[in-house]
Amino acid sequence: MLLCRIYWLTLDKTLAVGSQLEIDAIDGTDIIPLSHTLAAQCGYSIESDPWGTTKVFASLLGCYVDNQADVVFTFGLRLRLYGDGLSEQVEHDVTETCSYSPWASREILCDRNYMEVHDSWENAIPDVCHFKMYFFIHAAVAPNGIWKMTFHTPDPKVMLLADAQRAGYGAMMTQTRLVIRSPYNMAETYSVEVAGVPMEVFSVSTYYKIGSLIVDSAAACPTGGVVFTEKVITWHVPRRITPLISSAVKILETHMGIYGQRLDKTKMAARHYKLSVTESHVVIEIPVGSPDGYYKSHAPDYAYHITYTVEPMLELLWRAENTQADTRYKVLFPITTPLMPRPPHVIDNTVHEQRVFDILLGIFLHDVELMNITFTTRVLTVAECNARGFDVQEHHFANGSKTFSIRVPFSDELVLKRNPDPLTTVYFLPLVFGLLVLPDQTPFPHPAELEASREDVVLPTITGRCDQENFYFSVKYGSQQDNFQTMMLHAGSWRELDIELANLYSLTGNGTHFSITVPFTAPAAAFELVNFKSIRARVDLLLLEMPNMWQLDDLSLACYFPLTTTECYANGTVTALAVKVESVSNLNPEYLTLRDQSCKPAFSNDRFAFFSFKLNSCGTTRTVRLLLGLMTYQHTISCYYLLNYTKTMAFRASPRSTNPVADPGVGHLVVQIRLSQDSSYALFYQSEDYPVEKYLRQPLYFEVELMQSTDPKIEVVLENCWATLHKDRTSLPSWDLIIDSCENPDDLYLTVFHPVVAYTRIQVPAHIKRFSIKMFTFTKDDAVLKEQVMGMVPLSYFWPLMTQISSGPVLLSDSNLF
Repeated sequence: MLLCRIYWLTLDKTLAVGSQLEIDAIDGTDIIPLSHTLAAQCGYSIESDPWGTTKVFASLLGCYVDNQADVVFTFGLRLRLYGDGLSEQVEHDVTETCSYSPWASREILCDRNYMEVHDSWENAIPDVCHFKMYFFIHAAVAPNGIWKMTFHTPDPKVMLLADAQRAGYGAMMTQTRLVIRSPYNMAETYSVEVAGVPMEVFSVSTYYKIGSLIVDSAAACPTGGVVFTEKVITWHVPRRITPLISSAVKILETHMGIYGQRLDKTKMAARHYKLSVTESHVVIEIPVGSPDGYYKSHAPDYAYHITYTVEPMLELLWRAENTQADTRYKVLFPITTPLMPRPPHVIDNTVHEQRVFDILLGIFLHDVELMNITFTTRVLTVAECNARGFDVQEHHFANGSKTFSIRVPFSDELVLKRNPDPLTTVYFLPLVFGLLVLPDQTPFPHPAELEASREDVVLPTITGRCDQENFYFSVKYGSQQDNFQTMMLHAGSWRELDIELANLYSLTGNGTHFSITVPFTAPAAAFELVNFKSIRARVDLLLLEMPNMWQLDDLSLACYFPLTTTECYANGTVTALAVKVESVSNLNPEYLTLRDQSCKPAFSNDRFAFFSFKLNSCGTTRTVRLLLGLMTYQHTISCYYLLNYTKTMAFRASPRSTNPVADPGVGHLVVQIRLSQDSSYALFYQSEDYPVEKYLRQPLYFEVELMQSTDPKIEVVLENCWATLHKDRTSLPSWDLIIDSCENPDDLYLTVFHPVVAYTRIQVPAHIKRFSIKMFTFTKDDAVLKEQVMGMVPLSYFWPLMTQISSGPVLLSDSNLF
């Protein structure tokens, strides 16, 4: 393509991307590599955008161009591509012929990397030419009539032609023109300011060998004069370039172009370009973002910025006063805006009801890529995010910009959660987008924090019911699963439902709820009211969120349970069960007595006191009814008997044909005797705890249990039990504790029998018997037969004899407790 007096070749980015490009000039059979220095000296330049689109420019009057009478020009270029994207070097030879005419008397070109001025021989008169350029140029060394050159800096500096060429200058003679070329920022160039615009000046006098002809040439090219706003680039060029003009001139033509190509008024209007001439300047206005330029992303100090680059061209044709000599002045002037900050915006499109964070990040240029996202605990690539279900997408727009979006479910473990109150969940998502600017691979991060609140907490709930023996509780977890503590009012104080209590109350559960079973006699049950035939018990549960101590739910369940507290027997015996109720919290059942304070409980623990007595004892009162009072507990026990009451029954007997014969059963019964640590019979001594030492008179609590049987028709009966000093159960001395299922009447401290009620561990109460004795030791002649240790004595050996209802006696033989 021919742009005025410059040849322009575009290399598509599909060929150049990922590769290195080197350019050679083809001069007949010679191949000349164009280095940066040689290119500026010879009139060649290369320009690439950041994405690989490359433009090669060459002056028609440059080196290695076949010039036919300054009208027809033939170019030969070799493009060599190599690099990581290619397996081997690739070469492309390009040859192009083009024509250009007519030439102005003097033409000045300010290209990207050099300044060029050339005059017609017919008008070779002293004058000043101004020149700026953005291409590298090299002057071909050819025989011509140039002798030497004097550079005005502004002081004169003389060089022979060969010396000037070695310094980097180009000078040549064509059939009709004298061509002088200088790269920018040479030692012999200097800067001036014209109408407020900085310019670089190149001024030289050329001496010729024939005729002692001297030609003065000059070029002055603008290096500034640009004013930026967010929307418009304004470029000022002096209307009267004083280093080039010594007298008044008339501007004949003004043209604007892009990349060296003129634009007509229609195209300028469509792109909103403006070209105007003021009293002091020629002014070009270009909107930022014009389609003839391009944007580029940058990330200085990890902050996102953009620049806009465009290359306007200004072409002027003026004529000096009182002369017919014209000067064509052309400037190619690449402009890049300063860094413009464009901090990305995070747009929160989250719809709380959908329970998904919906984030839009942008806006970016097309050269920005999203590489990864940093969450609180890990860094995920875009591919990993999508594999996790986060749906990361890239959205492109018609103007070339883009945005990124990501959707993160509230339920993902990378989303932080907190509860400002029991019903509200705040979802918090801190993240850092890892972005990359291409093609220079510049990384930069952008943080974002998103927050959403929802009243979406489903609180855990407690439900409960009762039967004749137990409380049954079920706790449903709710939306927070088991993220709470279950508290139980246990033995008068709140206690967490830990492993010990969970085992005690048979906790079972799954992923949605758990259940416990609490016997009404358990320590967790508080007794509220006692009647003759029933008791009202209550269990309190509380669900707490920790550590805020929010009460999520509670349940206080009270039920009536069958419990006979008083039994009156026809033989005049009364049994009474005193129960510690919640309203008398400081009551100790062990210290309860009947009206006669010598009548103490036959059995007691921290919740019950069991009394057994005759109606004519313990201070009972006989009126119309028999009254029994517990002095401190203030509980009245009443027994009613009808006087002079006679019952008549009739029966008819028939003789037996045969006498009844018992059908004996044969089998093995396993019976164990254990020593409890206290009167609750909750904990028992294990084998590793023996020998156990006790103080004299200290109670010992025994439990005898029939094992491996669930038959409710079988009952364990204690017939005889005695203690010996030695392991041999027949050894002497010995002492009877139970005789024919009764206390030993000769014992000063009678054996006490304790009732057994059903609860979680005890399914058949008839299979268990409990009794307690006071600790004693054997003596002989008032001397203790066992050695005392620290005021404590070891227990003797006990030998119980037990029977079952349906069979003969069973002896628990050859066993001991300690």
